[in-house]
Amino acid sequence: MRKLSEATWFSNAFAVCSGIWGKITELAAENQCSRQTAYRQAAIAREALDRRRDPRYEDVLAQKDILAQENCELWRAFADSFQFPECRRVEFAARATAMGISLSQIQELLAVVMGTAQAPSRSQVGRWVQEVARKAGEILKTLDQVTRTLAVCVCLDEIFFRRDPVLVVVEPNSMAWLAGERTADRSGTTWHRVLRPFQNVEMAVSDAGTGLQKGLRDWNEERQKAGVPTVQASLDVFHTDKEAQPVLAANWKKAEGLWEKAEACDRKVAQCEQQGRDARRAACAARCAWQTAQNAFHAAEAEDAVWDRAKTAFSLFLPDGTLNTEASARKELQAIGNLLPGDRWAKVCRMLEDPRALTFLKRMQEQIELAEPNAPLRAELLRLKWLRAKFRDPQNDAARLTSLIAVQETICYKLCPDWKTSYECVAQVLQTTVRASSAVECMNSVIRMHQARHRNLTQPLLDLKRLYWNTRRFRAGKRKGASPYMLLGLKLPELDFWRLLNIGPATLAQQLST
Repeated sequence: MRKLSEATWFSNAFAVCSGIWGKITELAAENQCSRQTAYRQAAIAREALDRRRDPRYEDVLAQKDILAQENCELWRAFADSFQFPECRRVEFAARATAMGISLSQIQELLAVVMGTAQAPSRSQVGRWVQEVARKAGEILKTLDQVTRTLAVCVCLDEIFFRRDPVLVVVEPNSMAWLAGERTADRSGTTWHRVLRPFQNVEMAVSDAGTGLQKGLRDWNEERQKAGVPTVQASLDVFHTDKEAQPVLAANWKKAEGLWEKAEACDRKVAQCEQQGRDARRAACAARCAWQTAQNAFHAAEAEDAVWDRAKTAFSLFLPDGTLNTEASARKELQAIGNLLPGDRWAKVCRMLEDPRALTFLKRMQEQIELAEPNAPLRAELLRLKWLRAKFRDPQNDAARLTSLIAVQETICYKLCPDWKTSYECVAQVLQTTVRASSAVECMNSVIRMHQARHRNLTQPLLDLKRLYWNTRRFRAGKRKGASPYMLLGLKLPELDFWRLLNIGPATLAQQLST
């Protein structure tokens, strides 16, 4: 059936309503329609006009204006709203999980942003995170092949999830988390397998754990057979000090107990005098008690002073500003061991006498000699570095140190006009000298926070958190503005966490090879 235009409708209705004889027949022929169609269109037009005369029609028009205004406001709000498609929700869940937020908390945050009706369920968030964690493991397999060859010094330790150990390897200067493997045990064989990919490592700092040390020995034997330089094993200074603190605390606890007993004897003397009884026996007991308490306090102070000497022996500089050496530190530690007798200090003395306790000093001396072969200039540069370090301490006299630094810079200039270049090399060696595995202890603290938020930290979740940690930029401190991978020396055009996850292992391997 042919449809007529609106203009034809109106002309037919006008012809019917006008009453002009023959007009209807003329228009019907012109528009190619019947006269009945024209009469029907005229009836529809009269009905529409009658509706306009209805008082309710004004209400309809007013409602139309209100709806049009609401429609404009809705479009304006939509233009100002942000887009949150599913890919962005998955990224939100992945980053939040890597930061240590639990699945229930992520689901609650998404409900705030999207509304309860549109928010995904907790199980859906869990599936997103599992898929992203699986991708993170694949990406890390490719990245580890390169990053583990960039590490020269590593810190090693274990952390336990329930009964399963996680073997952690951290590069201390960049804080790059290079290994976090959840294993069934922490035996030497397991540690050997974890350490084998680190081909260019020259020094490993760790505690004296049996399995860890056996793994290091097996690794060195394998490297020696292959004709590769062995890794220098250094005992962690932090754990040595940690072993000494309970002994020192026990000394003070004993002294405080004896002090309280002496005070009790004094109260007994006062009570006897108040009651008029003979107080000579009580006074004699009080004098003996105070003498014992004073001796205990003096002994605690003496052992504290001896341990302060031990901590000085582990420092990079001696109190007079000269560089500490392995020979001088060894001699000092032997003297300290003779001043700490008894079974209480037996374990600590064994750790002090261990040759690995001073490996860092030996390595530091070798690197400084390579950085500046000229011995007189090297000594003056080291003294300048020591003075500048003391200047940063607010307790020292700043004015005096400023003058000393100016004089020392003049001495360095006379020895070598280009002394600043040599100074930067020497300062870099001192800055990168690692005495303790505090870097891996910091990483363990981060992992413990995640462990408290999640019911179970699986290996894929550990991979997700490790990739996020290595790609996020530090917000403060000397590493501000750089990520661990950047500080480690990894060369990639893009080191963003989410883009690395979506780039794919094959494309990533191609970028790493170019």
